[in-house]
Amino acid sequence: MHPSDVKALLEARIDDCEFHIQGEGCNFQVVAVGDVFTGLSPVKRQQLIYGALAEEIASGALHAVSIKTYTPAQWSSAPENAGA
Repeated sequence: MHPSDVKALLEARIDDCEFHIQGEGCNFQVVAVGDVFTGLSPVKRQQLIYGALAEEIASGALHAVSIKTYTPAQWSSAPENAGA
């Protein structure tokens, strides 16, 4: 899979969320930014992303996925957003 494939899957399955994907093969880093995370615990946020990719993880198309989630307010001061 390519980062663009992972991004397309997530965009199709989670509304109103912006995704930044890095990685290659079956190992990816996902940074997700959206109001959808407001009020959710860190575990619930992770579950939302893993749930959207469950089929690909189960098939082995995705092996390792690291996830960071932010609300838009959190993203404005996130280290990953520095210089963006």
